[in-house]
Amino acid sequence: MSANGAIDLVQQVRAHLESLRAAGVLLVPRGERLAPRRLVAPPVSVAPVEVAPNAPNPVETRRQELTVLAKEIENCDKCSELFAVRTQPVFGAGPLDPEVAFVGDAPGSEEDAQGEPFVGKGGQLLRRIIAACQLPSSQEYLLNIIKCRPPRNRAPTMAECGNCRDFFRRQFELVNPKYVVALGLTASKLLTGKNLTVSALRGQVHEYRGVPLICTHHPNDIEKDTTERVKRETWEDMKLLLRTMGRSVPGAK
Repeated sequence: MSANGAIDLVQQVRAHLESLRAAGVLLVPRGERLAPRRLVAPPVSVAPVEVAPNAPNPVETRRQELTVLAKEIENCDKCSELFAVRTQPVFGAGPLDPEVAFVGDAPGSEEDAQGEPFVGKGGQLLRRIIAACQLPSSQEYLLNIIKCRPPRNRAPTMAECGNCRDFFRRQFELVNPKYVVALGLTASKLLTGKNLTVSALRGQVHEYRGVPLICTHHPNDIEKDTTERVKRETWEDMKLLLRTMGRSVPGAK
């Protein structure tokens, strides 16, 4: 473009602006600017958090399993002779996780009638022994090797004990005592696994399934003793139990 042409163009623009000003237009808008686009992240889908249900109470679970086990025993007829003459099976009594479990051989006539362990004459003596040890009932569990009364209160046979072995083991593990006392010959032999007399097994600490075990005389044997020897030995065994538990012996100086 020549210099004259440029001057003419400037004059034309100036004249156009003057005409706009005369018309009241004070501002000439520039071309519209595009606003910058914002980058928006796509929505993120968040999976709902699943809240795990409360874990089952282990004590309550064991209590329920004991109920199931008691029902199995009620329906058991492996020992046909015992099943035919029993009034009811005698399962056991006491809290879970007791300090001590006292284990006899079999229910007697009173236990068979009431469905509770150690409620006869021998059982009453056992409770007096436990009281003399200053062990509250809330810390003891009572049970027998077999759950049905043998006829005429005879000792259970090895076959009968074998039929109840799994029931006893499961019950013992669910109850979970810290210490165990075997009362009499049958319980002492079966829990120690030794074919010895009570006299040979007592006075020392054995183990049953990892639990400290004391063997002593059955309360019925104390009732029959006329020499006081069985009574004295039983008390010595109870003192051994208390010392093993870390408890003081009542009356000891």
